[in-house]
This record gives sequence, C-alpha cells and structure tokens, in this order.
Amino acid sequence: MADAVVIGAGPNGLVAANLLADAGWSVQVLEEQPEPGGAVRHDHGVHPDFASDLCSSFYPLAAASPVVSGLALEDHGLRWSHAPHVVAHPLSDGRCAVLDRDVGVTADSLDAFAPGDGDAWRRLHGLWERLRPDLLDALFTPFPPVRSGLRLAVRLRGTGGLRMARTLVLPVRRMAEEEFRGEGGGLLLAGNALHADLAPEAAGSGGFGWLMSMLGQTYGFPVPVGGAGALTGALVRRLESRGGVVRCGRHVERVVVRDGRAVAVRLADGETVPARRAVLADVSVPALYGELVAPEDLPRQLLSDLKRFQWDFATFKVDWALDGPVPWRCEQAAGAGTVHLADGLDELTRFAAQLAMGQVPDRPFSLFGQMTTSDPTRSPQGTESAWAYTHVPHRVAGDAGDDGLTGSWDKDEQERMADRVEAHVERFAPGFRDRVRARRILAPPTLQSLDRNLHGGAINGGTTAMHQQLFFRPAPGTGRPETPVKGLYLASAGAHPGGGVHGAPGANAARAALRPSFAPALAAAQRLLAHRDRTGHRQPDRGGRPA
Repeated sequence: MADAVVIGAGPNGLVAANLLADAGWSVQVLEEQPEPGGAVRHDHGVHPDFASDLCSSFYPLAAASPVVSGLALEDHGLRWSHAPHVVAHPLSDGRCAVLDRDVGVTADSLDAFAPGDGDAWRRLHGLWERLRPDLLDALFTPFPPVRSGLRLAVRLRGTGGLRMARTLVLPVRRMAEEEFRGEGGGLLLAGNALHADLAPEAAGSGGFGWLMSMLGQTYGFPVPVGGAGALTGALVRRLESRGGVVRCGRHVERVVVRDGRAVAVRLADGETVPARRAVLADVSVPALYGELVAPEDLPRQLLSDLKRFQWDFATFKVDWALDGPVPWRCEQAAGAGTVHLADGLDELTRFAAQLAMGQVPDRPFSLFGQMTTSDPTRSPQGTESAWAYTHVPHRVAGDAGDDGLTGSWDKDEQERMADRVEAHVERFAPGFRDRVRARRILAPPTLQSLDRNLHGGAINGGTTAMHQQLFFRPAPGTGRPETPVKGLYLASAGAHPGGGVHGAPGANAARAALRPSFAPALAAAQRLLAHRDRTGHRQPDRGGRPA
C-alpha cells in the first residue's frame, strides 16, 4: 500500500509526488493518458522532423519558481533554451514593441514609440526588483502567505503603499495611459495580460500584465531543449529515482471516502488503489467535486458554490511545420520566441468584447510561438516549428466573421477557423502561408481529449479574474489545498495560485499532506531550500554531497 496516491501526472501532480517521495513517503501517480505530462508534452505529429509542443511551450513561471528550481531537474536531464528576444508585438505600420532580458533593449524599443517611455519602463522594472523576492514568495506559497505577505506590505509601503496597490489593480488600458505616452508599453502589458483571460478593461489586468512582463524581463520565456515533454521526463526520472511509481492508462473513477477520510481511489477497470496517508488530486475543480467525490461527502455550500465556478476562455491552437523562417514585416519579430498578434490595444479590446458576447472573433488575437528560434533542436536548420493559439467562447452565440462558425468544431469548422488564424498571421507576415509544409489543428474538444483538465481548451484551471483568485479560488473561503474530506488535497491549477507551470499547487498540497506527521522533515526541507543561492545553485549538505 502506498502512503500517497496522486491522481494525474501533470506538472503539479509530479511536483507533489516528488516532494512526498523526498520526505520518505511511498507514492503512486495514476495518469489517465497513455503518457505523463498533462499539458506539458510534445510529439512529432505535425511532421516527423519537427518537434511540436502539444499544449504549453514557454515557462517563465517555472524559471522563477523556487519550487521547480528546488527540485534540481538539471540533474535529471533538463536543459533550458532561450530565443534572442522574449516577446515581440508588431503593428501593421512596421513598429514593434520588444521585451528582452536586457532592460536596455526593451526600453529602447519603447522609446521608439515615444521618447521617455523607456525610462517609464525602467521605473516599473525598478519597482519589480524591489518587490520581486517577497512577491514571488507570496505567489508560490499557500494562502494566506503570512510571512511573505507582511514583508511585501512593508516593501509596498516603501514604494508608495496604497498608491502602488492601486496601480496593480488597474485595468491594463488605464495603467498604460498613466505610465506611458506611446503605445509600446501598453502593448507589452496588455498582450501579456491576455496570456490569461484578462481583457484590457478588466480590474487587475494591469498588475497581471506587469507581472508577466517582468517575469519575462528577468527570467525570459525559456523552453525545454528538445520539447516540452523534456520537463515532464525530468520530473518522472527524479520521482522514479526516489522510488515513486507512475502508472499511465489508469482512469480514476472515484475517491473512496470512509468515515470522512480519503482512503483509496477506484479505477474505471474496478481496481482499488489504497492510500495509507493521503490522496492528492491534480484534476480540475469540477472534476474533483463533481465526479470523483460523492456528493454526500461534501458540504452543500461547496456544491452550491461549484455551480458558480468559471472557466477561463476556450482555446483554439494550430501547429505548423514551416519550410523557412516566418516572413515578418517587422524584422524585430524574427528573434522573439513569442509574438503577440493584434494591431494595437483597441484591437485587443475588440477581441475581448467579441468573446464576452459569445462571438468567435473575426480578428483572433494570437500568441505565436517560434520554437526553432527558441530551441534550434526542434526542426532542421533553416526551418521553423511554430504554433499559434487564440481564444474562442465556450458557448458560441455567433460568428463575428463571415464563416458562420457555430462552435460545433467539426472538421469543416476547424479548417475554416485555422484558415482565419493563418489569415491573421498574414497581416503581419505576408507570405506566411507559402512557408507551410504541414499543419495540425487542436480545437477545444481535441485539447480536452489530450488532458481532461483542459475543459473545452481552458488552459488555466479556471478564470484568472479577481473574483476567483486568492481566498476565492476555487470557491469563496478556500484558497488552500485542504478539502472538506480529510486526507484529500487539491493539487491542480484550480487551487491558489492558479495556472502556469510553476508547481506551486502541487507543492502546497504535498506540504499540507506532510504537515500533520512530518513537520520535522518538512522543516528540514524548507531549511534546505532556504540555503539555495539566488542563482539556483545548490549548496552542499553537511556530508559534503549536493543537497
């Protein structure tokens, strides 16, 4: 019998399993799909010579996460690679805002929009540098982050206190108007805010856009060498080296609860897998409380709150194998790993408004990934492995374009939507379609079939909007990994702090599971992490071995 059973071998589930194994627990991880990874996988399904990430690709939060760095995955084969630039946001008139790990390069690109905007960016970056240690500590620890929260409050007071807090909850459009004279700074902030489901007019979108931009400024948007699955592979190898077991093709049907405590899980084939100490669920919130746990084992209020749970936007993705580099009209975009495609802030607002009305956007704002630019191993020299994703409504009320899309996402609708995405890319890269050797379409139902947590292609485990964050995530009064069932912990992006490959929900769940009986071991592990230096290098333990 295992001490712990982890449902789901996504990054959060694997992080949780690794931390439990580090504490000496025996762990089984059960994964429904034929391979581990969840949304962190790659294949050669577009073209045999091209590595294509199935879902996620760029990992600034992993680079910043003390959880991920603390696992020392480089010792298990993980290597990171960076594109020359982090993000580019070109406009149809040839101007381009560029986010680069060199703050001077970023500032120069914004000065080209309006003199002085480079200094405005440096001020925002200086604020980030002052807040970064405690902000990241608060972000990646269980809610409420008491110690880091107090330190952060002190730092905020030193940077303007309530005025600074006001800035961080501004809509990104208003933040851009207050901080910059030209368009460039707002483009970077707003494009990064829409990595989640935050419209330019949404409260808090300014703070989220600033956070993502500054993560890119400091850590870049790195990618695993070889493909996204290399990150998963390192997590699995580390776990197995500590005796953990990953079993794929195992669909968990029910969490077995006795006397108010989770004691096992039952698989679809009838097998029961007992758990001596804990069950950790790297699954979506509706799946955990609406399917895996029987209603009679949950409070009525939670079941009522679950009816108000809000998913983030649905996602439509296209992968390409390109015969050559993308022919960008704006040459600065050629060196960026991620390119944001919208012709200005107003077009981003228009896109978000169409989504809010349930319409399939006619000019789909797209995040475009240049994977060979980021990692030359992804495809043959002179070619490009690329993708773009955009958002669509979960419930389609109409089509803002001329194709009559209904949201059925049958083969015909998928092809027409992919054509629309390609036409949008052509606005900024004339001749793009001539470079396409092969393409693959991942519509919302396809993404969900690859990872049940990606409901309708929702990639963040629930909306990033303020009404479903902190102590509202996943429901009012929660915010922690503990559930109403003893020994059952929520370890997915549905828990605080939400989506992104940073491992925090999994780590928080593991620490909560360990706390009752393994407080001394947990304290030792925390001391070990505290002694890692700022660059992520490990310090020797008392025996002289790497920690």
